[in-house]
Amino acid sequence: MKAVIMAGGKGTRIASVRSDIPKPMIPVLGKPILEWQIDCLKKSGITDILIGIGHLGHFIRDYFGDGKKFGVDISYYEEKEPLGTAGFLFKAQGLDQDFLLLCGDTIFDIDFARFIKFHQEKKALASLMTHPNNHPYDSSLIVTEIEWPKDTSGAIPCDTHKVAAWLAKEDERGWLKNRVNAGIQIISPELLALTKKTLVPRHPENPDKIDLDRDVLKPAVKSGRIYAYDTTEYIKDMGTPDRLEQVEADLKSGRVAGKNLSQKQKAVFLDRDGTINKEVNFLKNIDDLELLPGAAEAIKKINQAGYLAIVITNQPVIARGDVTFQQLQEIHNKLETLLGREGAYIDGLYFCPHHPDKGFDGERPEYKKVCDCRKPAPGMILQAAKDFNIDLAASYMIGDREQDVECGKAAGCKQSLLAERNGNLLEALQKISL
Repeated sequence: MKAVIMAGGKGTRIASVRSDIPKPMIPVLGKPILEWQIDCLKKSGITDILIGIGHLGHFIRDYFGDGKKFGVDISYYEEKEPLGTAGFLFKAQGLDQDFLLLCGDTIFDIDFARFIKFHQEKKALASLMTHPNNHPYDSSLIVTEIEWPKDTSGAIPCDTHKVAAWLAKEDERGWLKNRVNAGIQIISPELLALTKKTLVPRHPENPDKIDLDRDVLKPAVKSGRIYAYDTTEYIKDMGTPDRLEQVEADLKSGRVAGKNLSQKQKAVFLDRDGTINKEVNFLKNIDDLELLPGAAEAIKKINQAGYLAIVITNQPVIARGDVTFQQLQEIHNKLETLLGREGAYIDGLYFCPHHPDKGFDGERPEYKKVCDCRKPAPGMILQAAKDFNIDLAASYMIGDREQDVECGKAAGCKQSLLAERNGNLLEALQKISL
């Protein structure tokens, strides 16, 4: 697959660091951002690269040339006037097959083979790479369609990953999953052709100036063929001097490369009620969800240490008939929103809807069964380990009940800790070395 890198912007926010070269050429640990990107692409077997250049673009061309000395093949499209974030895609040659589209100001380390496989399986017009981050409140959020179980089916909700809504930071928001558009996507030429047919230029004085999000991707959401690919891998743009400093620290520590999903991951599995949020006994009213003191700070510490933070929770409220799946999803969306407001995020959440005991008014008999996912059974942890390539022997489980401890032990976690119920999660974290 060809990779297309947008490297024509002026980088006004980071001009205080370097304003004499294009932003993608700003050195990070002595190597341009763009070179870090090319190294990652090459590692995934992607060597056919087109770079869109504009402002001070000769610095990029002079440094990389045809790409041979970097082990890749590079061609260029030079904008004579600004064409927005997507204008040159409609003019460049050779984009007759699906291609990977990147911003030239981002440091990442990604297993692109997974992303490409996802895109091909979905037969998508475009696949957007999405991830949780520590500032979702000022990021674009992607909402996907969920396939809800039919009555008496005994199934659990399935995220189709089909994009249903795209919310800019200025849009009105309720409780939302922390799913941020990462600015990396795979685009099909079919999408470009459809856009060309329906595009109404927003810049009459320069109709070739096209915005990727507003003119190409967002209008195509209604097609039902735009998908979100969730990843926990390292992706950070270099828009500000502070982020540049953080990336350098993360590269030095090995965190950037370590988050690539081709590498074994480390995780801290967390119970929900009584560990992250206040225990209220069968939480069913969203208004009763309240973060415990120190919970967000503890999860932020897990994030910063490079571990995955994954919630593992029994939710018999489904089997009891206390809440619907939709209501439970809204509760979990609120949990992610509250954490995001404090700069913390979870990488995954798994819940068991089952309960073995029968005889409750309003219960749902299809979920009344013995299963392999209800703690202390390790099913949810084992599924997370499969989904995220987790090394369980290097991971931890923390919860406020003995069943949480037993679950972690049964899954083969390095350590399984009992935390004080409705206590401070930070105190439990002090017992492990992150």
